[in-house]
Amino acid sequence: MAVLLNAGSKVLSVNGMGAYGSSQVRFMREFGTNIVGHVMPGRGTQALDGCPIFGTIAEAVLETGANAAAIFTPPMGLRDSVIEAAHAGLGLVFAAAEYVPLHDVAIAARHARDAGMWMVGPNSTGMATPGEAVLGALPPGLTLPGRVGVIGRSGTLTINICHLLTSAGLGQSTVVHIGGDVICGRNPHEWLGRFIDDAATDVVVYMGEPGGSKEYAMLDAIRAAGKPVIALIVGRHVPRDKKMGHAGALVGSDSESAASKISALREAGAVIARSPFEVPVLIKQLMAEHGRSETA
Repeated sequence: MAVLLNAGSKVLSVNGMGAYGSSQVRFMREFGTNIVGHVMPGRGTQALDGCPIFGTIAEAVLETGANAAAIFTPPMGLRDSVIEAAHAGLGLVFAAAEYVPLHDVAIAARHARDAGMWMVGPNSTGMATPGEAVLGALPPGLTLPGRVGVIGRSGTLTINICHLLTSAGLGQSTVVHIGGDVICGRNPHEWLGRFIDDAATDVVVYMGEPGGSKEYAMLDAIRAAGKPVIALIVGRHVPRDKKMGHAGALVGSDSESAASKISALREAGAVIARSPFEVPVLIKQLMAEHGRSETA
């Protein structure tokens, strides 16, 4: 997964000069992320923290050679920022904003996909390749370089799983919180495909929740994976037609329940964890079965 985000990634901060964005930019730089410029329309050719400020993403890409961006544009403007990033030729963007209108996300995601750009989010905590770079706010102290790929629908759960893995000495190849909204820039099965193809990942952990049908698109990939996939689906007792936290966590039919998803994933060959605490235990068991004592 370092092909998407690594120490060599050149990252732009887009509309990240407000209180929230600037704090996250400082956090990313402390992690080691190579921030090469800021994009803020109307701010001219100034500089901030030693990085130039540009009026457009296209101008910033031309001048810096950037290939990724952390976008902190507010919800109502996110669509335009993502489209601009796609047209500028970026390969990866992180979209932090929550409460982005559904039709805006759909349009932005289509432009990103058509351009071959991978979008993390919106409504995402971020993405990290431990020891190399982070987009967003995944705490570096809770991650560890290693060979476990982590895909999460919940930001809090993603962070907690990283903490449990790291505490157990199980490092991560890349961690991605794909976003909690109904529409994501890329869906779980697409991320799973990248981890399956990644030679630096030995086992994949997927964390889902009730609502939607995204997990069912993962089944064929799990069957053909050639490496273990551990699935943790939370919300087994969520009542029907009641939204639980995320916009996408709404059970509208039996197939959208945690129980139905768990059954389908297990049948496809995924190893099912019933709690976050089981995840590191299961990984160590799988590694022992494959003749490995650790993945870090």
